[in-house]
Amino acid sequence: MSSLALTHARFQLLETFRIPIAVFGSAFFPSAAMLAFVVPFVGDNAEYATYATVSMITFSVMTTNLFQHGVGVSEDRAQPWDPYVRTLPAGALPRFAGRILAGLCLMAVSLVPVVLIAWLLTEATTTPLGFVITAVTTAVIAVPFILMGLAIGYSMPQKAAVVVAQVLFFPLAFLGGLMTGPGMAPGIVEDLAPYLPTGGAARLMWAAVGDFPYDPGSIITLVAWTIVLGALAVWAYRRDEGRRFS
Repeated sequence: MSSLALTHARFQLLETFRIPIAVFGSAFFPSAAMLAFVVPFVGDNAEYATYATVSMITFSVMTTNLFQHGVGVSEDRAQPWDPYVRTLPAGALPRFAGRILAGLCLMAVSLVPVVLIAWLLTEATTTPLGFVITAVTTAVIAVPFILMGLAIGYSMPQKAAVVVAQVLFFPLAFLGGLMTGPGMAPGIVEDLAPYLPTGGAARLMWAAVGDFPYDPGSIITLVAWTIVLGALAVWAYRRDEGRRFS
């Protein structure tokens, strides 16, 4: 199955990189936010700059997966190639795995400008061990957003998926506390953020790079979101497949 998943991932990556603007777009918003808000306001404070950088990384993880999987899957479903691929004997799992691998690769590409801006233009810092922990944490927090994107992509037509992804990404970012540092958000955001996937993800990232304590409640909530979104993604895929072949 691994070779089939890699084949599907390679196909997805080639298809995406043939349209460079698609790769550029996933990195634009977090990089622009870094330049507009982090560099001029907290860039010279190592602690704040570090927390702000991983918040923007979380923002990039969310937006990349919402648009890559949400809009990308719905677009693929409208093409004649998709129903043909579903008839192949490989099954659904290699396709899912390949799409996830491709999404993780594109996510890594979108994070490069954010990390470079933090390194070159701010005082953000971490230890080698902290960098490794942060990289692993980034892959972990990507899972619920991948599943969210797949749920959107398999349940909605392309025009609806674009709108839903656009409507979701900013409220999730703001209410999850990604626009501020730990303890600096308005009261309602501080109260609500731990119960959102973005808030749980940000708290894991903050703990990875600094002295912010791991919050068991946020971790449990993030796991719960992952289970719910995974169930929604599977339901949406089976529903779409049932409609196509009924």
